[in-house]
Amino acid sequence: MDRFEDMRCFLQVVDQGSVTRAAEAMSIAPSAVSRRIKELEARLGAQLLARTTRRMSLTEAGQTFYDRAARLLAELEEAEAEVSDATRALAGTLRVAVPLTFGVMHLAPIFAAFADEHEALRMDLDFSDRQVDLVGEGFDLAVRIGNLRDSSLIARKLCDVQMMVCAAPDFLDRHGRPADPQALSAWPGLCYQGSERLDIWRYQSADGETGSVQMDVRMRANNGTMLSRAAEQGLGVAMQPSFIVEEGLAAGRLEQILAAYRWPDIAIYAVYPQTRHLSAKARALIDHLRVALSNSATWEEQRQA
Repeated sequence: MDRFEDMRCFLQVVDQGSVTRAAEAMSIAPSAVSRRIKELEARLGAQLLARTTRRMSLTEAGQTFYDRAARLLAELEEAEAEVSDATRALAGTLRVAVPLTFGVMHLAPIFAAFADEHEALRMDLDFSDRQVDLVGEGFDLAVRIGNLRDSSLIARKLCDVQMMVCAAPDFLDRHGRPADPQALSAWPGLCYQGSERLDIWRYQSADGETGSVQMDVRMRANNGTMLSRAAEQGLGVAMQPSFIVEEGLAAGRLEQILAAYRWPDIAIYAVYPQTRHLSAKARALIDHLRVALSNSATWEEQRQA
């Protein structure tokens, strides 16, 4: 009896959605897969899969076992790979999904430096703001910004990013410069569509008091660069990551307002599926990104230097 193989078999059935597809992925007979699942459930004394003639789904116990087993196998495979791959040169193809604006502005030179260090490695980079299906589309990992909603992914934080509230200087000349966040409620808001409540901007004062302001949404978009450009044109006020507004601030096209208040910071993560072996090349890129981003000053500090 191999408990790790039983776990792998169970994870494959869940990920593939059927015993037949799991058997094909593992190159074994469907009857062998069914037998392993039944033996696993018998050993645990719990039903893991709810089966009907049309579909199969996880029971509550099955979901708990899936989450723990996926993490355990991922850690085991990563530990084995770290030892066995330690002396091997990185080779093959590394597929990475990258957010468009941040990727072009800040990750492109980091990827270039990584590729230059590993000449036998080919990199396939997808620059897009869409949420790719890492498993279904065959990506090794993705770089994602903000709150992570997919609990099936393992996340490694790369760095934190400060949010900043900005508007064009001529807009502020016309409307005045606000003394507190509540004044923003009367202004046209340029809001990021990826937020759960794009019209609610939360903040914290210097003395730790928290609050929120409801914006009058004049424009919404799923691209921060677009909203930053709209703010530069005087269409309203935007709350954006520092790496997006840094250029406009440095050139004087934007002005930071309410700098004494702290707006919810976001983080940048490298993510990969729990059930996928983290290859040596993916692990090396994650380490490279963490060092490159943590060793550099934050974007707002660079602007002020």
